[in-house]
Amino acid sequence: HSTCVRILRRENSHLDYDGQFSIYDADDQEKVMKEVFKRLNMSPIDKSFSVRAAISQISKQKEEMVSWEDYAKTVDPFDIKGKRLAKVYQLYQQLLKESNALDFDDLIYKTVLLFRTHPEVLDKYQERFRYIMVDEYQDTNTSQYELVHMLAAKYQNLCVVGDDDQSIYGFRGASPSFMLDFPKDFPGTEKVFLDVNYRCSGRIIRLASQVIGTNMSRYEKNIKGDRDLGERINVFVAKDSGEEAE
Repeated sequence: HSTCVRILRRENSHLDYDGQFSIYDADDQEKVMKEVFKRLNMSPIDKSFSVRAAISQISKQKEEMVSWEDYAKTVDPFDIKGKRLAKVYQLYQQLLKESNALDFDDLIYKTVLLFRTHPEVLDKYQERFRYIMVDEYQDTNTSQYELVHMLAAKYQNLCVVGDDDQSIYGFRGASPSFMLDFPKDFPGTEKVFLDVNYRCSGRIIRLASQVIGTNMSRYEKNIKGDRDLGERINVFVAKDSGEEAE
């Protein structure tokens, strides 16, 4: 995100807003969204479509590189919630622009759009970033995936690190498929497995391997440990979160 901020400020002559744009945090977003609800005569306490729910839905669209115009085209005429979100998304973006502001999701979203529409700008940053390394690649979402792949397309010097079995941010748009499909995107990829666990006891590794081994789509791994078997594993089933914490 910080890299994208620098790129957007430097390349503001190609953008439709001033390079000294503000970056809105969660509180700023809520204020803008409350104004959106007010102008559209919508209730901010509607449980089925709250201010926070609207922000979350718009964030999801930006992570998937979907503009409000594209989203509006896909909404079924009988989908009341979808039509409402399309109007909210449109006005939300309008108010951000009037304030010369971007939200956090815009930083990557707008940079990818910049690269798509100005290949000469993309070429400049492909030359600047000839070697790229990405950590926690299993948690990559669509916009991050596009950003990395556009930058790496010219020289193909891309190293990603991650574990497809540890992808836990699906609610943020992350997908382990980006990691699983990496060799298809970059033919000739070399896979290096770091398969020795130095942290856990043998029994923990064995049990964990049995659990993650049931994942449907994954890279096969044979995790080994350098410690002894350790204590026997106890399974505790709590009746609620309070008992679990205790």
